[in-house]
Amino acid sequence: MDSDAVGAEKKTWRSGRQLSPEQAVAAAMVVEAKQRGLALAGPDGLLELFTKNVLETALDEEMTEHLGREKSQAEPGRDSTSVRNGTRPKTVISDAAGEVEIDVPRDRESLFEPKIVKKRQCRLTDVDEIVLSLYAKGLTTGEISVHFAEIYGASVSKETISRITDKVVGEMEGWRSRPLDAVYAAVFIDAIVVKVRDGQVANRPFYAAIGVTVDGRRDVLGLWAGSGGEGAKFWMSVLVDLKNRGVKDVFFLVCDGLKGLPEVIEQVWPQTIVQTCVIHLIRNSFRLTSRKHVDALKRDLKAMYEAPNPDAAAVALAELDEKWGAKYPALVRLWRNAWTEFVPFLDYDVEIRRMICSTNAIESLNARYRRAVRARGHFPTEQAAMKCLYLVTRSLDPTGTGAARWLMRWKPILNAFAITSGDRWPVTETY
Repeated sequence: MDSDAVGAEKKTWRSGRQLSPEQAVAAAMVVEAKQRGLALAGPDGLLELFTKNVLETALDEEMTEHLGREKSQAEPGRDSTSVRNGTRPKTVISDAAGEVEIDVPRDRESLFEPKIVKKRQCRLTDVDEIVLSLYAKGLTTGEISVHFAEIYGASVSKETISRITDKVVGEMEGWRSRPLDAVYAAVFIDAIVVKVRDGQVANRPFYAAIGVTVDGRRDVLGLWAGSGGEGAKFWMSVLVDLKNRGVKDVFFLVCDGLKGLPEVIEQVWPQTIVQTCVIHLIRNSFRLTSRKHVDALKRDLKAMYEAPNPDAAAVALAELDEKWGAKYPALVRLWRNAWTEFVPFLDYDVEIRRMICSTNAIESLNARYRRAVRARGHFPTEQAAMKCLYLVTRSLDPTGTGAARWLMRWKPILNAFAITSGDRWPVTETY
């Protein structure tokens, strides 16, 4: 082994690249492993043996420091009666090496507190974060357990995984009750449908809200579980929750025609303008009509949502009623019922219209939610579903990083709000 390692080092030196002492040791270990027929990874592989030797050597050094003397060098008449008292076996989990069996030294008085592998510590890396990440992607506890067995060669029980994911509940509740900014330029509220097994599997809506701050950051304000029959009472509790957490004013609240929300918004934030999602209105219009009339309807609907002002949109609605009212009365009724929440964005210029006319700002978040929900199928409880959605939100870090693109897109609307809002806009620079 020595001659092979020296030969490898000389060959590297002749090629013009000198190995460092650490690299020379690693090269020698690889050569020895190959001679012994050891794999680099996997059970009984080089990485496992190396991890075992390093940990045991480090633990032995910690014991020497704890006792103040090397092994078998106790001085006569010493004050402490504690001496080394053999070892105890322990299995630890490493991402690279899987399960590693190590011998942890003990002292007679049981006062030794190892630091590199603490008492009751079974994992060398942050396995908790890996578990939470996999749970956020929609994997069940059983699937996560199988994943660890297949990828890391480690046994992590479903019960352990459940305990890890349950730890996030307190963090989630703290996140859902954290203080918020006083003013938001816009708040977008949308829902996704999640299957929850409560006696029997049923569809349940879960609502998320994203706020755009006055400096262009996006912030996921919260998550709320609904039952499917939400009305004014439910939305009053949601808005009061946001207000109690510090939100004093919202310029625009954009939603998908959520029943009961427009009625209570005035009671919480009197100056807030409710804007219904135009994209959802258009989609719902096509569901009420025959496919053969889609092209003609597109032109007539476009005359409303691209109108230069609300009056021109009202004229386009009258023409829509005259042309299609007899054939599709539900279509005209849909637009008339949503008219009060449809027209506000028409008072602004094109750039601002594009930002506040739909809930597209929240769709990227909903797409992540749906991906996790599809992977899971259904959840055993409402809390399990909420925990998964929170972990998805947590993985995106939506409250600061990666907001430069948003800031660029929101420059026109932020500047317009700062100029036209008067005392409502906080004292800050324009963008």
